[in-house]
Amino acid sequence: MATDVIMPQMGESIAEGTIVKWIKKVGDEVKRDEPLFEISTDKVDAEIPSPTAGVLVEILATEGQTVPINTVVARIDAVGSKPPAPPAPKTEDPKPISAPPTVVAQTPVVSVAVAPPQPVAPPVAESISQPVEAVEKRSSPLVRKIARENSVNINEIDGTGLAGRVTKNDILSHVTNKETVRVSVPAVTIPQPVASVAVVTPPQVALVQPVATQPSLVVPPFVAPIMETYRPGDRVEIVSMSPMRKKISEHMVASRRISAHVQSFFEIDMTKIAKLRDQYKDKFLERHGVKLTFTPFIMKAVVDALGAWPIMNASVEGDNIIYKKDINLGIAVALDWGLIVPVVKNAEERNLVGLTRAMNDLAARARKKQLKPDEVQGGTFTITNPGVFGSLFGTPIINQPQVAIMGVGTIEKRLSVMEDDSVAIRTKSYFSISFDHRVVDGAVADQFMSQVKRILENFEASEIG
Repeated sequence: MATDVIMPQMGESIAEGTIVKWIKKVGDEVKRDEPLFEISTDKVDAEIPSPTAGVLVEILATEGQTVPINTVVARIDAVGSKPPAPPAPKTEDPKPISAPPTVVAQTPVVSVAVAPPQPVAPPVAESISQPVEAVEKRSSPLVRKIARENSVNINEIDGTGLAGRVTKNDILSHVTNKETVRVSVPAVTIPQPVASVAVVTPPQVALVQPVATQPSLVVPPFVAPIMETYRPGDRVEIVSMSPMRKKISEHMVASRRISAHVQSFFEIDMTKIAKLRDQYKDKFLERHGVKLTFTPFIMKAVVDALGAWPIMNASVEGDNIIYKKDINLGIAVALDWGLIVPVVKNAEERNLVGLTRAMNDLAARARKKQLKPDEVQGGTFTITNPGVFGSLFGTPIINQPQVAIMGVGTIEKRLSVMEDDSVAIRTKSYFSISFDHRVVDGAVADQFMSQVKRILENFEASEIG
């Protein structure tokens, strides 16, 4: 008997997943827990293991297809039971195989008589079957947050997602169009007082129509992509965005719109950290089995500074500031196919060794697509390190719903003027902090960064472990 393979729920708020690639093909033998297919969701990319051993006899969802959770996407027959060959083609073209010519002849008659009313019925059924719980079912937490901040009723929006699900693009487009209409209406209604009473009604009808259509013509670039026309012979290659690239795009645009981004920069002397690392890296590897890099030192400094400045570890919800008691540190990891931010949970409870092990483990499994959904959720502060690629400094975008993100530039030797006016070679780096000015003032952000600077420039060898 065949075993159904379903689209798993990869997180509490996940309602669907996109099949990126089938690792196995129809007819392949699979072992239990062997990777079967690869999916992408709002939260994580992951390889889904086979629920049983057997032969993959049916694939019901194609690569690139987005399906709801708990949908059957494939079937596996137990090893030893030779399933008949017809089942696989039946799913692709059931009518020509299972139906005789007489049924084929009857098909046009049935389709002409029945098909017209069918497209009308489903929308009515969907609209009726979504009562009070519609908001919960048709939108993500981020979409509901944007709706609350802009006083928007999600039920008024026609969702373009699966089963009418309201996506981030839908809510952003609705808010933008709403603002455009609000600005346009006064400009249209200004001429009305000048017209005579007898002619008021006809102009209103004629003038209201352009207001309704104007938002669809003035579409901001983050709502709809700009279409370019290419001529034959142009040397271009057009590639569709991957599911992960689409999610990153949505999150970055939403963050820019939600938070009031401000940046500040600090030059930090990493000479002492560099000397400590060179002195202890061999012993550290021998004792703990992991390499000692600069990142754990930075993580430890950030954790200590967040304890002193809790507003940097907070989030905003409407008019409320949510102070997080736990420090869940997100570390941005660059992948060949995108960017992901695994989270070191309860970082305040870990020493340098614990932070190193946790970070290395998460980064390694991120590159193998083996992260669990909860390992990329719940972050309260993020560190990104573009300096490993040679960047001096940058202005990273805040990872919602956090209020700050710290960027680390390349760590290199530079000429420095010391306090006694002598010139010396020091190992230095530029650090940046992007913060949400809605709740974090510049003075607070700079004091937080000053503390990170003090900790790194005066790191004690006793903390290495």
